[in-house]
Amino acid sequence: MNATQEKLKDRVEQAIVAAFGSDLAGVDPILVPASNPKFGDYQANVALSLSKKLGLQPRAIAGAIVEKLDVSEICEPPEIAGPGFINLKLKTAYLEAQLNGIQADPRLGVPAAKTPKREIVDFSSPNIAKEMHVGHLRSTIIGDAIARILEFQGHDVLRLNHVGDWGTQFGMLIAYLREVYPDALTTANALDIGDLVSFYRKAKLRFDADEAFQETARQEVVRLQAGAEDTLHAWKLLCEQSRREFQIIYELLDIKLIERGESFYNPLLSGVVEDLDKSGLLVENQGAKCVFLEGFTNREGEPLPLIVQKSDGGYNYATTDLASLRYRIQQDEAKRIIYVTDAGQANHFAQFFQVARKAGWIPDDVELVHVPFGLVLGEDGKKFKTRSGDVVRLRDLLDEAVSRSHADLKARLQEEERQETEEFINEVARVVGISAVKYADLSQNRTSNYIFSYDKMLDLKGNTAPYMLYVYARIQGISRKGDINFTRIRTSEIQDFNSVATPKSLVSIAIIIAAIISVKVTLNILKAVNDIPLLSPILEMIGFGYTLWFSSKYLLTAKGRQELLKNVSIFKQTFKGKSTPSQRNEHNVNLVLEEETELVLSKHLLQLDDILNSVEVELLPNRLCQYLFELSQKFNQFYDRCPILQAEEPQRTSRLVLCDLTARTLKLGLSLLGIQVLERM
Repeated sequence: MNATQEKLKDRVEQAIVAAFGSDLAGVDPILVPASNPKFGDYQANVALSLSKKLGLQPRAIAGAIVEKLDVSEICEPPEIAGPGFINLKLKTAYLEAQLNGIQADPRLGVPAAKTPKREIVDFSSPNIAKEMHVGHLRSTIIGDAIARILEFQGHDVLRLNHVGDWGTQFGMLIAYLREVYPDALTTANALDIGDLVSFYRKAKLRFDADEAFQETARQEVVRLQAGAEDTLHAWKLLCEQSRREFQIIYELLDIKLIERGESFYNPLLSGVVEDLDKSGLLVENQGAKCVFLEGFTNREGEPLPLIVQKSDGGYNYATTDLASLRYRIQQDEAKRIIYVTDAGQANHFAQFFQVARKAGWIPDDVELVHVPFGLVLGEDGKKFKTRSGDVVRLRDLLDEAVSRSHADLKARLQEEERQETEEFINEVARVVGISAVKYADLSQNRTSNYIFSYDKMLDLKGNTAPYMLYVYARIQGISRKGDINFTRIRTSEIQDFNSVATPKSLVSIAIIIAAIISVKVTLNILKAVNDIPLLSPILEMIGFGYTLWFSSKYLLTAKGRQELLKNVSIFKQTFKGKSTPSQRNEHNVNLVLEEETELVLSKHLLQLDDILNSVEVELLPNRLCQYLFELSQKFNQFYDRCPILQAEEPQRTSRLVLCDLTARTLKLGLSLLGIQVLERM
């Protein structure tokens, strides 16, 4: 809830108590944004909910509340509509004051969290010895956006990359490489990542078909867990090679992560099992140690266990996740732990969350959140794959987006007969291509599947990154065309005829200018009238009188001399297009909102804090995307209908402030989505 809505909510609550007594203190006024702008900006629906309790008609209740409601400095007089809705419309002067208040604020009026928390966002999490593919796209992008927003809100965010760097697959891969390519286990960069993935697939086929190889692989796992020097060295080489490949992707996407893989928690696994046993939760089932869960059954309706130690003594994902959860609570002191994975893992998270709660490992002030997301589909509505049916490599996907963006830009430049450097073209293509991929994902409700389409995501129209980047670049174009420094506007360092000179100053300046002109005109006249009797002495007397008046007013007293110097200074500053320091302290750039599109844009700009608060709670980045898309639309409507550079003062400066606030809001909002803006496109 934004500050304005919170303030109005408090006022309506006070009016309810004033109208009907303290018994109704704390009643929710049900204050919501109006569903239709013609009804105002907010609507209080409390009268309908109180009708039965008070035994009165809703309109009568609404009337009694309005009679006690004092919102005169915020809203126009409240109106009652329909059966008893109280409609509230914000005053233009209030909107102008609110915008004036945020224009010099780098946070654009969004307050930082009053009680910052340590929050962990667990995202991306690729597997070592495998390439990142389209399946990693959503976790990486959504997790990064959530982390950025929480950081901006003022929380202490730990971004963790829970990579798959431990387990049976390493024994399998190392055993296979010992046979076919032993150099890969002793020499750095002996294989590139593509060959490593190919060997991994072959090792998996061998493992599934050859029992003897299975035993060899298991022995390698035992050696790895025991810290055998050669096996441990081979494992580190494989991890480092994969890590370098992951970093290429992360740099392309501008992702910051701290790697803390499964291997980090390996020393803690036995302690997890021991503590579960002490708590009485462990049950042995067919040689495996399990915890039976409530609400989970198999096809036969029998309780479904969560295995924490296999019959051969090995551990699994659940054990590692329980160990990491305990570490994050006890050592990292996290108050909210957010896991960003595909929806298919929902049961797994629900299960180990339940085990941790049963074991008493989760304090009351710690929140565990699984953030699920849907699939990325191809334009055929099936899982997004290559033509050959393989999973799409994430590197290939990003390179293709940049390549298509490059081709689109070259075609547009040719059509516009515009020349740009290759450096400019490459940079714009990179930013637009990567941004398009990110935004196409983030703009969807994360719980839904979405269709991946290069053509749609690169379109300059519609709810796309290129559309918003273009709006931002358009505003920067206004700045260049008018030679406007938006930073100076924020500090009122701009020629503003409402603030640069007061009416008295203008009069003084006019007198000085008139005196200069008069002297020249008088000299010319004197030449012509020098022979007329008495005229010359009369003019001399007038000049002498004016000199006495000017001296007595401005030169003979300290106050007069100060006023003269001030007026001369103002005169100089006015013609230089600047204001004096004292004026900058005394005057802000006053917004003047008259046109409907100005009001609509202004109201939308003031909703940013509400949007970010909702994303912080619900962890749905698409809410921010929709806000930015609507902001871009509202700005374009304002731009089309309101002259800016050609407008007269004070509208010109006021509209430039709206341009600046829109650009800064777009830049901030897009940065929270991990998207870079462009000054030109």
